[in-house]
Amino acid sequence: MTLHSQLTTQVDSTPIHNADLLTGDNGLARIVLNDQIYTLRITRAGKLILTK
Repeated sequence: MTLHSQLTTQVDSTPIHNADLLTGDNGLARIVLNDQIYTLRITRAGKLILTK
């Protein structure tokens, strides 16, 4: 199974999102939950970090 087919095939109803598309060219995205803003960042090592 390719990465593309993994992203588009869901076993359950859990949404699947591509982090590169969420974070754009700068590798950052803001996510809001209950009026709190979180930052999702892709590190140079290719890891994801979510901070408040």
